[in-house]
Amino acid sequence: MRSGGFVSVSRPVITSIVLILSLYCFHVFALKSQLLTRHGGVTDLNAQDTVINYETCYFDQKIDHFGFLEDGTFKQRYLVNNEHWDQKGGPILFYTGNEGDITWFCNNTGFMWDVAEDLGAMLVFAEHRYYGESLPFGQDSYSDTKHLNYLTSEQALADFSVLIRELKRKVLGAQESPVIAIGGSYGGMLSAWLRMKYPNVVVGALAASAPIWQFPDMVPCGDFYKIVTQDFARSGLNCDINIRRSWKAIDNITATDDGLQWLSGEFSLCSPLKKTDLDGFKAWLQETWVNLAMVDYPYEANFLQPLPRWPIQVVCKHLSFDPSSVSDYQLLGGISEAARVYYNYTGNCPCLNTSSTATGNLGFIGWYYQACTEMVMPLCTDGVQDMFEPQDWNFQAFSDECNSLFGVRPRADWAATVYGGLDIASHSNIIFSNGGLDPWSSGGVTRNISDSVVAIVIPDGAHHLDLRYNNEYDPHTVLSARIQEVEYFKLWITQARKLQIPGLQSVSSRESRGSRTLASDAESNTTQVLYGYQY
Repeated sequence: MRSGGFVSVSRPVITSIVLILSLYCFHVFALKSQLLTRHGGVTDLNAQDTVINYETCYFDQKIDHFGFLEDGTFKQRYLVNNEHWDQKGGPILFYTGNEGDITWFCNNTGFMWDVAEDLGAMLVFAEHRYYGESLPFGQDSYSDTKHLNYLTSEQALADFSVLIRELKRKVLGAQESPVIAIGGSYGGMLSAWLRMKYPNVVVGALAASAPIWQFPDMVPCGDFYKIVTQDFARSGLNCDINIRRSWKAIDNITATDDGLQWLSGEFSLCSPLKKTDLDGFKAWLQETWVNLAMVDYPYEANFLQPLPRWPIQVVCKHLSFDPSSVSDYQLLGGISEAARVYYNYTGNCPCLNTSSTATGNLGFIGWYYQACTEMVMPLCTDGVQDMFEPQDWNFQAFSDECNSLFGVRPRADWAATVYGGLDIASHSNIIFSNGGLDPWSSGGVTRNISDSVVAIVIPDGAHHLDLRYNNEYDPHTVLSARIQEVEYFKLWITQARKLQIPGLQSVSSRESRGSRTLASDAESNTTQVLYGYQY
């Protein structure tokens, strides 16, 4: 996703890095005074007027967990709800914050709110350093690369681990509470990695739509855009074909100044296009189609933008032309109407801004930096198996652009080195859930790795649909996935409590059999092939 003007990013870089996260709290924990807190409440517009309430707390977190020269601290924000918590060791569901404001993720993770009462759980939503209010150097956090140096997933995981340990140490009744990490997208990657790196801190993890394998030499770089294309192909006659044709139509029409002016007016752009803007305009459209694939939910939602039910189906109604006879002008007129479904579904947008494609709650610049250091996720297109213009993955060009923007160069193999790459069989108690409509499933774990590192595939699910509130329009596959996830949670909680009994060294054979049974059930819901692509 693009930054909205902070840096000038070339089209190849944009399409490669979109991804498209001391303790006190007066009212909840009554701990010592170095903490800050305030009441908070949010109405989730996607949850049928559900109102959620939480306490906002701050924790003095080390800026650098792995060195000793930088000894400063910052206030990490986290949100807490304990209205259903069983204070005699009830579990803690801990959301590992993504690349954005934690209140936004809290508001869009209805699954945790839906299951809290059944589990007797405390809910904690922890903000990722450098995002939202959790800025290690305040207003200077993004001032230069020196200040950005501590923005890494490893530091964020250490933040989460330290915060969890302090919560369990200081909150009355939490000492024996098993903690389950939950996250979606990058937050899902973090929840899985938290279980891998700190199994002493969390007893299990739900990693929803977590592309932990979308790194160099792990999965084909073109699979992401193949899934996007499949979503459009299945949603309307000629839809993907006409989008593929639109790139050439843009070139044809903008060959003249009059055509350039017409295109700007047809799309109601806030700023008229110049010749030098065409690559950016195409990248904006490309990201629009990607975002629609991510949020192709079965009900009205406003996760990235306010959208109708099954938004790609609505988009494709504007793109059903006969490819053999449609003119360039007619085709791009349809493309403009399709784009308005995403950007102006409410009808309240006077013009379309090509410098923005999603909610402002995401931290674009921070994610750009992370992509330019350790989060190297190759993406490419060929224009044949997908509906986009051909674009190779060029690591050297990507590295040069990162160096130009931030003065850093990415470490292509670092994620494989620090998190194990494809070799994750030695870990335990991790659920990887993926939606068949979600392009990020291309880098996700879509097959069972072991009895306790399992995959749940939701064929008609988009980006972490299972983490959203229950909805009357939910497909049965996502309802089934949520039931399985809760059953795993209960198993992990039972196992953790057994292990707390003095002298008990292993879980019972009955629980081991239960784990195998659950894994077998998950296997029956896991498909090795998503719409024709082998994983």
